[in-house]
Amino acid sequence: MKNFANLVWKLRIWKDTRGQDLIEYALMAGFVAVAAGAIMPTVAESISTIFSKISSVMTQASTQGS
Repeated sequence: MKNFANLVWKLRIWKDTRGQDLIEYALMAGFVAVAAGAIMPTVAESISTIFSKISSVMTQASTQGS
């Protein structure tokens, strides 16, 4: 009888899905973090290039206006 109770308990654990959503959200958050980390160097370089161009245009405009 004790073996049957253990088997029933093990089957209940396999059917229990209460923590499944938490694991799925954690996996999704990890994927987003990895993807963001992979994209950031490219984005940072692009933003730096844009600000450098703006700075050079502003410097030229300030020297021509004088």
